[in-house]
Amino acid sequence: MRIWTRGLAAALALILAPVPALAQSSSLAAGVNLGTPGVGAELQLQLSDSLVLRGDVDWLSYSRDEGYSGVDYDGKLKSTTAGLFADWHPGGGAFLISAGAYFGERNLDLTATPTGNVTIGGQTFTPAQVGRIDGRAEMSSFQPFLGIGFDNTFSREGAWGFRALAGVAFSGEPDVNLTASGGTFSNDPTFQARLQQEEAEVREDVEAFRYYPVLQIGVTRRF
Repeated sequence: MRIWTRGLAAALALILAPVPALAQSSSLAAGVNLGTPGVGAELQLQLSDSLVLRGDVDWLSYSRDEGYSGVDYDGKLKSTTAGLFADWHPGGGAFLISAGAYFGERNLDLTATPTGNVTIGGQTFTPAQVGRIDGRAEMSSFQPFLGIGFDNTFSREGAWGFRALAGVAFSGEPDVNLTASGGTFSNDPTFQARLQQEEAEVREDVEAFRYYPVLQIGVTRRF
């Protein structure tokens, strides 16, 4: 968290630094973002009136209780990604079509400690038999992206700009792993077989994560 805070502070310091009089004609810009990919910072390079290259880094940690395959889990979505994109501005205006990819980790950590009987892999077990279940659903480390948005960084007078983006990042099938500990059946072969079946059911439940929605707003400054 300290590293992330320092990185964001450095990006803000760069953006808020005094801008020379020639900044309005600069082809470089920096910005900060907030959205479903997390809190982020970015750099932009304008190659022409209609084409901008954009690179960013984003960090996200989000907790939420979820039920998968009949088991209640404490879930935490963790994401640390970098992205490289090409933004096409038809006619040189603020409207854009963006294509590129995210690289890095986007995982869902799961923890369950049942307080009542639960069904795992089609068989019912008591809390004492189950103990604690820990799991992780991992998305692809390479996720192509396609979206549309608004960014007037290079199409308006002045150094400051505003941007908004909406799109989808595409992942392969999530890789799901579950482990059990602290229960009387934790090492039982039959229970382990049921737990593997539970993995397959959870994988189906988190299938929607293959299409990660990207909604993002931010401010930019040319320098």
